Amino acid sequence: MILIQPSIDPIIISFGFIDIRWYSMAYILAFIFGSILIKQYNKKSYNLLSDVQIDKFFIWAVIGVIIGGRIGYVLFYQINLFFSKPFYIFEIWKGGMSFHGGLIGIIFSTYVFSIKNSVKFFYLSDLVSIVAPIGLFLGRISNFINTELYGRVTNFPFAIIYPQIDSSPRHPSQLYESFFEGIVLFIILFFYFNKNPKKYSIGNISALFLIIYSISRFIIEYLREPDLHLGLYFNYFSMGQLLCIPLFFSGLIILFRK
Repeated sequence: MILIQPSIDPIIISFGFIDIRWYSMAYILAFIFGSILIKQYNKKSYNLLSDVQIDKFFIWAVIGVIIGGRIGYVLFYQINLFFSKPFYIFEIWKGGMSFHGGLIGIIFSTYVFSIKNSVKFFYLSDLVSIVAPIGLFLGRISNFINTELYGRVTNFPFAIIYPQIDSSPRHPSQLYESFFEGIVLFIILFFYFNKNPKKYSIGNISALFLIIYSISRFIIEYLREPDLHLGLYFNYFSMGQLLCIPLFFSGLIILFRK
């Protein structure tokens, strides 16, 4: 059964001078839901943060994700354009965000915030890791609506035709990622945390997030159409896969750090 991608306008509403897009709405909703859930999980576990601290932290988190995501996208995927036009890195309105860059950005902002507020870094990163799949889920759904990061041509029974691309059935790789990196990852971390929230080993949730995300992303990348301007490295690996390798080993190091 081959499906046709529904035609959904990437712009939710336009006020003339500014457009509200599904992609930006995904970020807004992710931060709102994330803030609410982190407050609940914090109280349910070691309760090392106040609600006021969490509200302040999310300002840091937003800045870290946006700056890191943009810099990461330009350096990882548009480096040639950056050399010819350095100020392109500030043109956020033209689109382009990298998950790996956003991850580096929020790790940095989490570390600085934890130092300034005398909070355990891995405790805070655990709370962020539990809610991060919400953003991943919403972000990949937005990619699907925007007809970007689509999959390779396939004979898979549930393939999707993207009319804006061509008439060939393709893997809906954005939906694969939204399911495995969003729903499945959230369920695993949720149940691990709730098994014993007041006695879980701090840092393990962050480790599991890195390990499971990197494995899921690495595998699904084989079903995604490679970036035309980058192609495959060594004729086999995409940039996304290469960036997942250090994440995987970082997760292992954190998990077995004791």
